[in-house]
Amino acid sequence: MPKATARHILVSSEAKCNELKAAIEGGADFAQVAKDNSSCPSSRQGGDLGSFGPGQMVKEFDTVVFSAPVNVVQGPVKTQFGYHLLEVTSRQD
Repeated sequence: MPKATARHILVSSEAKCNELKAAIEGGADFAQVAKDNSSCPSSRQGGDLGSFGPGQMVKEFDTVVFSAPVNVVQGPVKTQFGYHLLEVTSRQD
């Protein structure tokens, strides 16, 4: 069964999500940006969500996590929780 590890940043607006993505692409540390901005409790771990399989996260997450390139920041990804930046840190298919 496929497994992935990922980290994310959750914010309330697409504009904020794009702003943070630009900062990360410009060299800002993903974990620090998560700690400073993410509204998810995972922010304390730099946005780290640990390891999970398909179906354990919301559909929009699954689609990105199990198809996107590893170590490339994806987003904004809209879910019922808000807007996410997602980075797949590893994946085994």
